[in-house]
Amino acid sequence: MASKKFKNKAIITCAVTGAMHTPTMSDHLPCTPDEIAKESLAAAEAGAAIIHLHARNPETGEPTGDPAVFEQFLPAIKERTDAVINITTGGSPTMAVEERIAGPAKFSPEMCSLNMGSLNFAIFPAAKRIKDWKFPWEKEYVEGSKDFIFRNTFGDIEYILNTLGDGGTKFEHECYDVGHLYNLAHFLDRGLIKPPFFVQNIFGILGGIGPEVDNLMFMKQTADRLFGKDTYQWSVLAAGRFQMPFATQAALMGGNVRVGLEDSLSIGPGKLAESNVDQVEKIKRILAEMHLEPATPAEAREMLDLKGADNTNIS
Repeated sequence: MASKKFKNKAIITCAVTGAMHTPTMSDHLPCTPDEIAKESLAAAEAGAAIIHLHARNPETGEPTGDPAVFEQFLPAIKERTDAVINITTGGSPTMAVEERIAGPAKFSPEMCSLNMGSLNFAIFPAAKRIKDWKFPWEKEYVEGSKDFIFRNTFGDIEYILNTLGDGGTKFEHECYDVGHLYNLAHFLDRGLIKPPFFVQNIFGILGGIGPEVDNLMFMKQTADRLFGKDTYQWSVLAAGRFQMPFATQAALMGGNVRVGLEDSLSIGPGKLAESNVDQVEKIKRILAEMHLEPATPAEAREMLDLKGADNTNIS
């Protein structure tokens, strides 16, 4: 939602681990609950107002939707930072929807991510660059992504909205292509989504819209036409080497930004990021050059009309 009050502010979301990158791809990818908590707290301290969270098997780094694993790091994050906790409902393409929302249903966070449609979601080309894998599951998972369908049907989306929305949770509406904006408009028209809402436009995933600036412009223009400029906040994430250029372009256009090791393992050409903080600090420097400031968690809550950390089940 546009507001003169926040015209010089940009919400930084940090997605600290995700489900698609695997431990072999970077030694810096947080996998254990302690690592996820540490990275989340550091990202918040560096300027991220929203922390987007997945869980991983502490022994192998494999994605999991087990609430018991989330419980090993969510309370520590809530206790030590006022950043907004945002739990995935995407989980992994290998999970059924019931598994994907088990954690959010238990903890009723302020925010959850919500893919606004199904799509092919592939990272299999990365397997060609890796000879030795740390864990047996990784190679099959990465190569098998050529057959992954990241499912979110209209029925799935309605189920998630009804299950979590009744507890006051709001959503990071992840739109991987133009059609996902129209899906969002459908649920808005039905009253299952109410302003202000948060649109995360996603570029550069193999299976989604490509990382060209013309596509970013078209997605923003389409969203404005469908929703009206004053009903929503918008943000951009881009995969891999497109992360910072697209975040920069979004900020130039008055949008918000998402970074983190879920979306890119790099900090520059040929150089792995050593932490999520590397990326948060880099985008913060870029924002500063535009005379923009990171929104505080309190400001992000006001911009997105969130229910507040005290109204969650994280304890």
